[in-house]
Amino acid sequence: MSQRFGSEAPRAHAHTEEQEPARYLVVIEANGSAVARLFLATREQVAEFDAGAEEATQVTSGLVPIQGATGPEWDRALAGHSAQERAAAQVYTLDV
Repeated sequence: MSQRFGSEAPRAHAHTEEQEPARYLVVIEANGSAVARLFLATREQVAEFDAGAEEATQVTSGLVPIQGATGPEWDRALAGHSAQERAAAQVYTLDV
């Protein structure tokens, strides 16, 4: 077994394209607790975290949510949620 702690060759950073900014934050019930899900404008999910986390509070500070994510634009993105969960969801539109 090698004892080379910290002496490995540094890895080159791969060039990646800039990611689009998140456009929506949806707070929705999932398995008995609220989760916050970040979506691009295309409704592609890019992150999920506990809705009680400080990050959720920071992101939504000063924003007024729309109640419910029941429109057809959310069908694919929230397919794993019941109609009741989607109706109770809070949708925040983030400044871009």
